[in-house]
Amino acid sequence: MAEEQPGGAAEPAPHKASDGPPPEAGNKARGEDRDGKERGEEGKKGDGGGESADSEAAEKEKERERAAGRFKEHTRDPLAGEESEDGPTDLAAASRARRATRMLFDTGRDLNSFDRSFIQSAHIGDIHLRMDARQSTAGMRSGPVPDDELRRLRRVHVEPEGYLRLRTALRARRLLVLGAAPGTGRTSTALSLLDEVTAPVGEGTESGAGPRVLRVDPDGGNGADGGVRGLAASLEERHGTGYLLELALTTPGAQPPDAMDLDRLAAALDERASFAVIVVTVGSTANPLLAGRYGMLCPPVPTQELLTTRLRERLADAAAAAEPGAPDGGARVAELLSRAEELADRKEVRDAVGLADLRPAEAELLASLLAGHLLEDVTYEELLAGCRSLAAEQAHEWFAGVDRALAVPPPATDGSTARRPGTAALFHPVAFRIALAVLGGASHSAVAAAAHLLTWELSVQSDPDTTPARPLFCDDPESDRALSRAELTDGRVEVAGAEVAAQLIWYRGAALPSAVLTEIWDRHFPVRAPVVRWLRLLADDPRPQVWMRAAVAAGELCVRDFDHGYAELIRPLAEASTQRRKIFAATTIDQAAGHASHRKAVRKLVDDWSRYGTKSLRWTAAMALGYGNAAATTDDALDALARIGVRDDGEQLDVASFNVVRLLALPDSATVLRRMAEWTHHKREAYQDLGLVTTVRLAVTDVDEVLHDEPGPTSGDRGDWPLPLALAAARPELVRPMADLMWTALNTARSQEVAMDALEALLRTAVRKDGTPWTQPGLAALLPALMSEGHDRRRLDWLLRRMMNDPDNPLPDAQARSLWWLAVGPRDRTGERDLEESHG
Repeated sequence: MAEEQPGGAAEPAPHKASDGPPPEAGNKARGEDRDGKERGEEGKKGDGGGESADSEAAEKEKERERAAGRFKEHTRDPLAGEESEDGPTDLAAASRARRATRMLFDTGRDLNSFDRSFIQSAHIGDIHLRMDARQSTAGMRSGPVPDDELRRLRRVHVEPEGYLRLRTALRARRLLVLGAAPGTGRTSTALSLLDEVTAPVGEGTESGAGPRVLRVDPDGGNGADGGVRGLAASLEERHGTGYLLELALTTPGAQPPDAMDLDRLAAALDERASFAVIVVTVGSTANPLLAGRYGMLCPPVPTQELLTTRLRERLADAAAAAEPGAPDGGARVAELLSRAEELADRKEVRDAVGLADLRPAEAELLASLLAGHLLEDVTYEELLAGCRSLAAEQAHEWFAGVDRALAVPPPATDGSTARRPGTAALFHPVAFRIALAVLGGASHSAVAAAAHLLTWELSVQSDPDTTPARPLFCDDPESDRALSRAELTDGRVEVAGAEVAAQLIWYRGAALPSAVLTEIWDRHFPVRAPVVRWLRLLADDPRPQVWMRAAVAAGELCVRDFDHGYAELIRPLAEASTQRRKIFAATTIDQAAGHASHRKAVRKLVDDWSRYGTKSLRWTAAMALGYGNAAATTDDALDALARIGVRDDGEQLDVASFNVVRLLALPDSATVLRRMAEWTHHKREAYQDLGLVTTVRLAVTDVDEVLHDEPGPTSGDRGDWPLPLALAAARPELVRPMADLMWTALNTARSQEVAMDALEALLRTAVRKDGTPWTQPGLAALLPALMSEGHDRRRLDWLLRRMMNDPDNPLPDAQARSLWWLAVGPRDRTGERDLEESHG
């Protein structure tokens, strides 16, 4: 290093003629020196100008400072204006949120490829795949349970975890309130319990004439409460009977029976040695019942055991029908069962199912499909289509007729106008499912808050004359998860650039987010208006985990109906005044471009915006181009970004340059660097600025801020690396063009200051604060190419000394020495002796 100056930081080393032009010579020893030419002409004036020459020199210096200030302004992050002047923005967090959300929708299915109407009515072989044939609670009325149904139940029922505890409680109390989500096998479990506790215990035991198990009308003539009272008052004079009562507590205004009614029923049952199971849906209304002495939760049946049982039943029936009385029928069934389980475990089949857990009806269908394929009644394509129908049917079941009870309000008893009660309570479960489809993977609190916001929008849309009333202390997170097939996991979220622990929430099934969005968008048109308003509100949420996830989901919705999505979401947000809303629109466009069916239209739209759009539309187009899907080729994307960046005196140079850097994270990095070099050598200053600003921005951009979907050489454990160092370490062929671009920025007057600051930031990443290695491999690849000449090394010497003398963050001598040798290598023995003399 050059000799350190006393009393302060080191001065730039003196220039040697043999080393070529010094840094002060302008922007290019590897190109033309525009600023140097101006200085040469100024020098020809000599000393005769006096004060006039000094004044002109001062004015030129002020202009240079203004140009440098404008240049620095162009290198700020596109979101900096909305967050802070110089602080870090949330672009890296937004990039990670987008990548995680796209994974939720990348389940191997195009949203336009599934026709649910086909599955509803299809006959595949002798299997009737009518998913709508599921029994509903509303269709069950009083009557005996047939013996055939009980015999089949004894044969195929799979006991959930804790079944023995449920049976013990029923025997002891005579009455059991069983809570679970619909479709989880709760009714089968209740019937199995009643069948067991009412079964004869020995010879000569009389259970009374008639059936042992009865279903009870859930209405009871006086609503849900009347059902319990009516049952207690009308118990037959028979002993050892089991009663099944399914209460509908989710309708507006429904009230659960109180403890006194339950005690009265239990006493009546005890008098007649009978039993009753009351099945309820988990939720805030049922909580008092489930928390009482008779209440218990019914866990779901394990998926694998449930599927195996259903498969064995189907295959045994098929084998018996094919070869009645065959002696090796058991071996044949075992062989088929093994093949069916292998088929079910194929990745393609598991992806088509898209559910982590199967419910009884779903296991029934999947077992029929697998058995049918093995018996050559079902083709493989039909098998996959049937598997995809499972998530679609679940979504349909969740949303079909949710507000039917509100369509005709009950008449008021006093003759006044009837009010529609409970809209918020009615819509909260469906709002939670939609919010989970949009924000899956975010924190539970973020999803819950978004669900309440959507509940308000749905309630107002349904009943605009009434202010929705939402109880403040009636939320039940466990019920929300159970009713939405969701799960909580421990994870981390980013808050103001720092990671903190949080509980994340997901659907238990990769197919459910797409199925939910498809269901609400395609089959429930009136829901679109409140959902659109809700998505616009989420676009203003400051948390990247919220607004970025909502933008990706909005893109999926636009794929379903691009005309509607463009008019209601894309165009209004693209013309918004806030940058976050415009990034939201750009992300939505890119998500739509990920579908081949919409790619051509999106590319035409973005190209038109880049050419003829307003200022806001051009800004949005630039952000869309940075994803890499909004143009047919990399050159086309760069042409569009250049048009945006040089227009109106570089007014949008910052966003254009940022998105050029984002393209560097894609495989075609060499093309991007070549175009950047062409810009810096362009005859027009606007293009030169585009090349220089992009170069400096490249040096100050981390990998995490520009990561795309596909893993590349810059991903992995290099997320916090500066992008040029990650590229240098992973792709040696890019080192020379990056070094030439950075050299030009360091030797151009208007970019020199910010380029030096960027180089200092790169050097400080060599070692982490705790002393562990960080980006040394990248620096070892880039610095020798950047510091190949004598005056470059003198500038590095000056910069390292400035860093060593920084009063706030001094660079340790050992690190400075290490960085010096990374740049010059062991070949320069003279430099080594100078360094030893300099440091004694």
